[in-house]
Amino acid sequence: MVLARDAAAVPPPPPGDNPLPIGHKLQEYVIEGLIGEGGFGIVYLARDTQLGRVVALKEYMPSSLASRAHGGVVSVRSERQRETFELGRRSFVNEAQLLAAFDQPSLVKVYRFWEQNGTAYMVMPYYQGPTLKQWLLEHGSPSESWLLALLAPVIDALEVMHHNRCYHRDIAPDNILLLQQQGTQVGGTDAVRPVLLDFGAARRVISDATQALTVILKPGYAPIEQYAESSSMKQGAWTDVYALCAVLYAAVTGRAPTPSVSRIVSDELVPAVEAGAGRFTPEFLAVIDAGLAVRPEHRPQDMAALRAMITSVSPPVARRASDRGGERSAPLPLVDLPPPPAPKPPPSDGFFDKTVVVDRPDSRPAPLSAPAPLASPTPSPASAPSSSSKTPLVAGGAVALLLAAGGAWWAMSPKPQPPAPAPVVAATPAPTPAPVAPPPPAPAPPPAEPFTVVAGLQDIVRHADPLLGVNVLADKSSLTIGRDRLQFRVKSKEAGYLYVFLSGTDKSHFYLLFPNEIDKNNRIEANTEVVLPRKSWAITAGGPAGTNHIVTVVSRHPRDLGAVGLRGAGDEIPEFDLAKAEQLWAARQPGESPFVGKAVCDAGAACDSGYGASLLEVDEVAKGK
Repeated sequence: MVLARDAAAVPPPPPGDNPLPIGHKLQEYVIEGLIGEGGFGIVYLARDTQLGRVVALKEYMPSSLASRAHGGVVSVRSERQRETFELGRRSFVNEAQLLAAFDQPSLVKVYRFWEQNGTAYMVMPYYQGPTLKQWLLEHGSPSESWLLALLAPVIDALEVMHHNRCYHRDIAPDNILLLQQQGTQVGGTDAVRPVLLDFGAARRVISDATQALTVILKPGYAPIEQYAESSSMKQGAWTDVYALCAVLYAAVTGRAPTPSVSRIVSDELVPAVEAGAGRFTPEFLAVIDAGLAVRPEHRPQDMAALRAMITSVSPPVARRASDRGGERSAPLPLVDLPPPPAPKPPPSDGFFDKTVVVDRPDSRPAPLSAPAPLASPTPSPASAPSSSSKTPLVAGGAVALLLAAGGAWWAMSPKPQPPAPAPVVAATPAPTPAPVAPPPPAPAPPPAEPFTVVAGLQDIVRHADPLLGVNVLADKSSLTIGRDRLQFRVKSKEAGYLYVFLSGTDKSHFYLLFPNEIDKNNRIEANTEVVLPRKSWAITAGGPAGTNHIVTVVSRHPRDLGAVGLRGAGDEIPEFDLAKAEQLWAARQPGESPFVGKAVCDAGAACDSGYGASLLEVDEVAKGK
């Protein structure tokens, strides 16, 4: 986004009345903030007053069918829509009931659900992390091992759901949340635990009743049978197989596959085996292509079949050797399995002491690949691990073999006769000791996260206090370049001081959007909406196409930003010096962001440096998109 003040301002649209206000109580939950609002539901940040924990509370609210009346009651807009509304509500409750019955780490956990105010609610953990879509935008194409590690738990989770005759039917990069696995890396990249979001059963029921397919289908990820189900193309587990392989295709190529409705007429999709050649193994790419077959009967028919294809075509050792960028150990199947031990390793090796046995109940799906058995032949040079850190283990085995061979030679030699007496006995040199393998080097610490503007913004949010609820909602999540103006609304649970940070679409500019030289009054009152940018500094989308990342901070006290590297004194919108920002990033201390400055408090008074923060993403697109 190119920041420039507009000559005219855009009158704000009337505020929506659908979300419940901050402080509203439902059962034992008090609403602290707004996480997100869509066409079929609202997700709030809430506090459990009995257990003292922060949760996500989801409300069934199809905005096209219902509205909020006094007292928080949800009512249908017209009687002719009541049946559709009720179908969606029953489906919402059924989904909550089903998810609550499972404790699968890659499925959203539902703590409880109930019906109230003419609608329904479910309570879930408050997850914090980027979606796969956000991760790919920031990091680009990951390694094959990282994708396989991500794939394994997703397949397990979908198989659990499929066994209960429930299909996701909306798998896409923005519906896979990534939770950080602290201290673990895969292929040189931080490992993550995926969580499948938004089964959206109520949304699909409403779509079926209203024929509003365009509302729910994501072009590129939805297979042909979702557009028009027939006796020859029904939906089933193979529907989720297509969508999951479409996600893999997008991760490999950087773009979603061609929509299936286009492919059924003329299939111009570049196969994954061509698009990813040289960066991924052909076997892995062939699995993606198999899952993207246009006709349902030509794909793997369920998650077990998809798992079997991956396991059979890409053995773990071969995959590790071919991976670009090296591997690091991780507690996930398919990732960096230990090499087979040499015969009779010395007890002091310590390698086997690190073996971990994972208890996997029989009722759970098997992992994509089982660890190599301990008693296995010595690896051939072609399959030996390429990592230099594991060479001492192989060398130790070679020493053991040499020593064993030497012992056999001495055992077969004839016993020497005692020498004849002599006046002088020459000293016999001591035998040269067999070489001893050096101890394995200590593992290198993981590389520091490099500075990017988006990483800096995410770090601000990471260190925020989730109980200081900050709600931010864009009037438009997608802006046409040269035509639409940026506008968003902010509410805070507490009074404080408002700061807005922006990364432009080119990711090479880092702005303090507000307060600025034109508009310095950044005070915000509790539960009072602030609309930004204000009339005096309205901003039109200026390109290039991409995603703007906006972080809104509300601090209980004003903050001193004098040391954070802002430049352009007197300019309308100050900008961070990126060289200075990189220095601050490298020297940052644990538990704080270097870009929010220090809280300024009265002398002698207790100073609370905490703040609330919210990340907002707004896309910019070219005209005609």
